[in-house]
Amino acid sequence: MREVAIVAFGQSDHRRETPEISEVEMLMPVLHQVLDAVGLRAGEIDFTCSGSCDYLAGRAFSFTMALDGVGAWPPISESHVEMDGAWALYEAWTRLLTGEAETALVYSYGKSSPGDLREVLTRQLDPYYVAPLWPDSVSLAALQAQALLDAEDTVADERALAGVAARSRTAAEDNPHAQLGGSPPPDALLDEPYLVRPLRRHDCPPVGDGAAAVVLAAGDTARRLCRRPAWIRGMDHRIEAHGLGVRDLTRSPSSRLAAERAGAFEAPVDLAELHAPFTSQELILRRELRLGEDVRVNPSGGALAANPIMAAGLIRLGEAAAAIHRGAADRALAHATSGPCLQQNLVAVLEGDAS
Repeated sequence: MREVAIVAFGQSDHRRETPEISEVEMLMPVLHQVLDAVGLRAGEIDFTCSGSCDYLAGRAFSFTMALDGVGAWPPISESHVEMDGAWALYEAWTRLLTGEAETALVYSYGKSSPGDLREVLTRQLDPYYVAPLWPDSVSLAALQAQALLDAEDTVADERALAGVAARSRTAAEDNPHAQLGGSPPPDALLDEPYLVRPLRRHDCPPVGDGAAAVVLAAGDTARRLCRRPAWIRGMDHRIEAHGLGVRDLTRSPSSRLAAERAGAFEAPVDLAELHAPFTSQELILRRELRLGEDVRVNPSGGALAANPIMAAGLIRLGEAAAAIHRGAADRALAHATSGPCLQQNLVAVLEGDAS
């Protein structure tokens, strides 16, 4: 199979609100950052793919405004997914695998601050049986967390959830782009009131605005553009049943299957960037992806430190690639999710060349 790598990654400084700038103004510095890193201009990229959400923007075809900023004239080869940017990266990866392009620019962005994100995400639900009940995203995550705590085959408790939050947000202190950083110890977190039982505020992701971008390149082009490319050894994405009541919320078989098809179980990984917006979801993913205590999970802080909708999954792939670029990891796993209760899951395995 043709070799394809992530050769550059950039992201914005994620903030709770950015009323003074538009999505395009938020995105453009990130695009300049990744293109400058590889010494290319937008017109020299063979394929461009983006991910965003019209529901967040509040208008149809909102991605065309960002595309105008990127530069669509002279005409470029371009595509868009109404999904997290991780799925845009998947489309670009397949384009490079077929030999139709040597380089690709992938970007995604989301401004959650203008509306009520918990209500906006309800639009993802089954429109006949679930959406009319109007359950918000945090309440659904709380149902999943309670199911995990009640399951007979798990030892998870609320202190374990607090431990995930404390570790993630303490790690985020070293991430200059994170929206949140630093945390009291787990025992202190348990003194906080519930947001939606059994979830407390620290068990949930922050709401904020942000953008991210990566550059992909194939073969010798990747080696020319990057000192240590992060080679994509495998990538796959799967989906659970749409109906929440017909699946076991304490498991994520789609994550396990995607990891298996991506080759994640063929050799150990030393780092994992998991898109787990809620603390209970990290515990579920750790089990499904067979991540032991020796694996560094979310050293960037993960989605509990910054969760820009439509960009958080792409950031997980970018953070894993960046760790390989700087020599902090040799084999990394990256995961992205979309929809309620880990409904859709993407897993990628990245490797760096031997030192």
